[in-house]
Amino acid sequence: MRVMAQLAMVMNLDKCIGCHTCSVTCKQAWTNRSGTEYVWFNNVETRPGQGYPRTYEDQEKWNGGWVRDKNGRLRLRDGGRLKKLSRIFANPKMPSIQDYYEPWTYDYENLTQAPLGEHMPVAAPRSLISGEPMKVEWSANWDDDLAGSPEIVPDDPILKKISTEVKLQLEDTFMFYLPRICEHCLNPSCVASCPSGAMYKRSEDGIVLVDQDKCRGWRMCVSGCPYKKVYFNHKTGKAEKCTFCYPRVEVGLPTVCAETCVGRLRYIGLIFYDVDKVLAAATVPDDKDLYEAQLDVLLDPNDPEVMEGARVEGISDEWIEAAQKSPIHALIKDYRVALPLHPEFRTMPMVWYVPPLSPVVDAVSRDGHDGEDVGNLFGALDSLRIPIEYLAGLFSAGDTDVIDGVLRRLAAMRSYMRDINLGREPQPHIPEAVGMTEESMYEMYRLLALAKYDERYIIPTAYAVDGHKLEESATECSLDFDGGPGMHESGPFGEASGGPVPVAVETFHALRERQTTGEMSANSTNPSRVNLLNWDGKGSPSGLFPDRGENQ
Repeated sequence: MRVMAQLAMVMNLDKCIGCHTCSVTCKQAWTNRSGTEYVWFNNVETRPGQGYPRTYEDQEKWNGGWVRDKNGRLRLRDGGRLKKLSRIFANPKMPSIQDYYEPWTYDYENLTQAPLGEHMPVAAPRSLISGEPMKVEWSANWDDDLAGSPEIVPDDPILKKISTEVKLQLEDTFMFYLPRICEHCLNPSCVASCPSGAMYKRSEDGIVLVDQDKCRGWRMCVSGCPYKKVYFNHKTGKAEKCTFCYPRVEVGLPTVCAETCVGRLRYIGLIFYDVDKVLAAATVPDDKDLYEAQLDVLLDPNDPEVMEGARVEGISDEWIEAAQKSPIHALIKDYRVALPLHPEFRTMPMVWYVPPLSPVVDAVSRDGHDGEDVGNLFGALDSLRIPIEYLAGLFSAGDTDVIDGVLRRLAAMRSYMRDINLGREPQPHIPEAVGMTEESMYEMYRLLALAKYDERYIIPTAYAVDGHKLEESATECSLDFDGGPGMHESGPFGEASGGPVPVAVETFHALRERQTTGEMSANSTNPSRVNLLNWDGKGSPSGLFPDRGENQ
């Protein structure tokens, strides 16, 4: 057994309201620059739908992820070294800009400079790539809230795999939102696909990054990733991807998407896994066994043998304690309500999801029955308009028994907690019906419904002594190149607020240690202008305030 640590995320889809705040804040922090106009490290998809880029889940078309050959060995679906070498200068299995979308802006100048005429001038769309006028036909959020649209649904790769017919009337089709970031997989196919070795998985926390100095722009990582969460910057000629906001998590802060999530649906924590079991788990013959195989790879951080193994690998006691308190381990292993996205890709993803249950309650209540009664809920699980087969196609490689078990536990939790919230005697047979105790069911309810900030995010700092230095260390940034987010001329709290920061994340808590020191930010030895909109109040250049003596 070789113990390794992995930072992971769980999203509770019952709480996602589709506001896209996570997408916007992520884009402002990481991809708000030239060459990344079409790039969304975080995006929120409406399901059923085609996703972003279009039909990315159809690996018969895109050849992403891994497959198990007839000899029981894993191989890249996109081919080995010789096949990649044969098309290293032309890769046909990569989404085009039409599959993403051609980014655009609007000709606002026409509104202010158009000559007087009979008609009101308009701000027509113009391509951010060519600068030419264009017609907007697709985008990363084009099918938002259109789960029942006959133009969108037929091309959903998951619907094509299930036999049950789904109504295509917009008013009758149930939809839910699916936020997506890079999965930071235990067995990442993007890393294995990279010819130059620029893609790598950090050994200390499992975050997958791109070394910008080594990247040669072959784009094999783009085609190799089955989730299509690696992007190509056409201005720099480099690949870029979600970094799990590592400059933030290194100092114990959650990712930007989690920090700003309106629905508070994201959980971040540390889990331990046995790296010696990863290959065996990823090569199980039946796709439906991949979920259980991945669970077996995850280790119990309270096990004395696991704790000792972690110390042997150099994992500190602080990290061991964080793994023991991790909400990720609780939701995945203890309560077994979180599931991986497309385990059949065999990359062993580390962003998991609690599938939605709300439509079951709504369907029962609409028919005049008690929507919170456990008997009614259990009986309604098989009669969803979006069938369990669809959720199984997303989260369990088609195994409906896994989805049924998760939904039954969530339904039992709702019914059990309703009695408590109404002041009635709880019914012990409800948690027993799903293999849980009353205590564990209440703890699961607390975590899913009422967890506070420090319960949803259990993130150990990178270094106990030097952690504060990482806040302003540009040398640690893998995107530190000309024009990248690692190049800033001033701190985020004003031009006098410190040295360069790796990303433009204006988070007060990230800079709290420096901001609470007694050192002045602008003084006679360090003169500077002060931005009054975000001035920290420490020090002032000469002439900012009138001399008190002049007023007397």
